[in-house]
Amino acid sequence: MPGHPDPALAPSAHSAPALALPAHPDPLADRLHDSGLLAELAHGLGGPFHYLLPHRFDDNLAAFRTALTDAGVEGRVYYAKKANKAGVFTERCAALGAGVDVASLGELRDALGHGVRGEDLVVTGPAKSTELLRVAVQQGALIAVDALDELDRVLTLRQTRPSRVLLRVHPGIQPGSRFGLDEEDLDEAVHDCAEAGDQVRMEGFSFHLSGYDPQQRTDLAGDLVERCLKARVLGLRADRISIGGGFAVDYVPAGEWRTFLDRQHPGDYHAGKTFTAADFYPYHSPVAGAAALAAVLSARPGGHGESLADRLRQAGVMLLLEPGRALLDRAGSSVFTIQGVKEREGYSIVTVDGTSLSLSEQWFASEYLPDPRLLPARPRPVTAETYRACVGGASCLDSDLLTWRKIAFPVRPYAGDRLVYPNTAGYQMDSNESPFHELPLPPKVVIDHPDDTSRPRWRLDR
Repeated sequence: MPGHPDPALAPSAHSAPALALPAHPDPLADRLHDSGLLAELAHGLGGPFHYLLPHRFDDNLAAFRTALTDAGVEGRVYYAKKANKAGVFTERCAALGAGVDVASLGELRDALGHGVRGEDLVVTGPAKSTELLRVAVQQGALIAVDALDELDRVLTLRQTRPSRVLLRVHPGIQPGSRFGLDEEDLDEAVHDCAEAGDQVRMEGFSFHLSGYDPQQRTDLAGDLVERCLKARVLGLRADRISIGGGFAVDYVPAGEWRTFLDRQHPGDYHAGKTFTAADFYPYHSPVAGAAALAAVLSARPGGHGESLADRLRQAGVMLLLEPGRALLDRAGSSVFTIQGVKEREGYSIVTVDGTSLSLSEQWFASEYLPDPRLLPARPRPVTAETYRACVGGASCLDSDLLTWRKIAFPVRPYAGDRLVYPNTAGYQMDSNESPFHELPLPPKVVIDHPDDTSRPRWRLDR
């Protein structure tokens, strides 16, 4: 094999034990990877790319809607668009009647351009521009107001239709949060809305909460229900609350996750890099996705009395939610081609044709942990030994590593092989991407009807 060193010459320490963290089995992804399609796409596109599976988005959306129905709760799902820039997921929202959560004028215009109605948008984010507020009101979008000065700008807009607003509440259990109105400002905002009359339609309250604890969301949601009842005394509509996102995704099995956290140490990473368990996203979650919503609804606010679902029904309050990552679970992966392999003492550095900007955990000084899958360009025998290698990007930055961890590959990687990072559609594949070094952004390939027995069909995302 020209240009390929003899694997027998690789350092013996390559076969030393290495931490593995495989993603949950995905037979559909395996079939795609074995079909030869990814190699053809890499050749035709001339660089890294992401592939998308929109039918998985449809399935996840259906699961959230089922959780609402099973709990007997009137609700609405808004897709948090910031989780992925692909147009196909916004198109699916338009086709399926789901809402979209946007936080900029660009996102709002893009959602409208992909067929989502203005009244199906919720506009979040802090300190919104006046132009964003103006277009949002014109289109009948729901605006989550984050500050008094923002509410003032909404109320001073000269529009032909009332402004639809939610008042975002500062979460007392997270006093360091920069989002939301504190108690004093919230009281003032409620009274300002009441005094504005037909100029504004105050539809309820919302919150932004970090973390993935269902009980915390239940507790705060219960508080918002009580706030709705009090606001109605002032003549306000106040018939819905938004609990935002924060529904975990379960990437890896429980046992492997526990083993990884117990065993991982600096020797598992290039340059002895140090991570603690707190640095990582919780890649295993026993309650994830739509099941996490079910847990929120079945729990009792404050740990006593009736369930949140019961309180919502009795108060006539609709539940809004804004999942991003959870709607994109298993809906896309990232594909890179290996450009070179450099030997180090006991492991190697594999360099691919993209950068770590396409795996956005690096943004949080963290690591995207599910193991990438190696797809050899040519068949080669698998032995009992593994080959340890970290994965570097193509930039001139020493810190540009897609994976600092020394992955245990089943065979030695070579230039021309592909690496597939699984399940990257949620916040990973494009949150940070930039054309650094004038490298083009990886395109997105939509794979339609991949369950068909015929060869998968693909198209570029619009």
